[in-house]
Amino acid sequence: MTALVSLLLPTRGRPGLARRFLESAAAQSDQPELIEAVLRVDDEDPQSHGLGAEGIAVRTIVGPRASMGEYNTACLRGARGDIVALVNDDVVIRTQGWDTRLRELDGSFPDRIYLAYPNDLYKRRSVCTFPILSRRTCELLVDAFPAEYRGAFIDYHLLDIFRRLEHASSRRVIYLEDVVFEHMHFRTGKGAWDATYGERDRFGDDDCFIRLRDRRSAQAAVLLAAISGSGPQRVRDVPQQSVGVLRATLFDPELPGSWRTRLFLWLLVRLIARRLFARGAPA
Repeated sequence: MTALVSLLLPTRGRPGLARRFLESAAAQSDQPELIEAVLRVDDEDPQSHGLGAEGIAVRTIVGPRASMGEYNTACLRGARGDIVALVNDDVVIRTQGWDTRLRELDGSFPDRIYLAYPNDLYKRRSVCTFPILSRRTCELLVDAFPAEYRGAFIDYHLLDIFRRLEHASSRRVIYLEDVVFEHMHFRTGKGAWDATYGERDRFGDDDCFIRLRDRRSAQAAVLLAAISGSGPQRVRDVPQQSVGVLRATLFDPELPGSWRTRLFLWLLVRLIARRLFARGAPA
């Protein structure tokens, strides 16, 4: 198995954490020569410009502040791998041979259409915190990591697309429970709160996720066509639309019932929390 694995790593203000991640990726791999890390760093963060790790190739893309979607898209464009994984700088890879497992998974899908994710020891099975995709899947989606997402929801966006495939009787979501990418998030007590966490708008992408419902529908349709071999299709240019939370969740006929209910309740709880935080915010 010779598939190159590309780790897409946006990072800002955390050179020590990013270096720790890179070193863990190299140390725990079976074939470090077949791994590359593509970093997207801000031009105003020079301490992160020269990061590297012995054993794996590291490529750094420097640019102005941007959204998380733009960061990951830039990393993807700069990557050469057949398999891509979205990762954070506050992650440590714990599983020896993680790269072999990813190559085995990739080889088990002849059409290379899947969404996999590791065990982060935090969210675990519930959400694909660190999505793993083939390059072909990314190419079919065209805009796999929408620029509209400023800091979050890319994982939910991808999972929602693949839940649509599941509802159409094509199960392509794989949870790699035995592959541990430990999320050392401050909420787990494994890391310290810092300015990078503090700058994030916790509820800033909720409305965006709802507005991109029709785009996810179009992306799912393209994947389904590719899986069935019904002919080449391209994702339609679908702009953001105000479809409403019910249309994007409970009343969406393309989604499994369990996913509809979960999304609705989760977004409802977040809406209530957002309003409570807004009321408590200083004038």
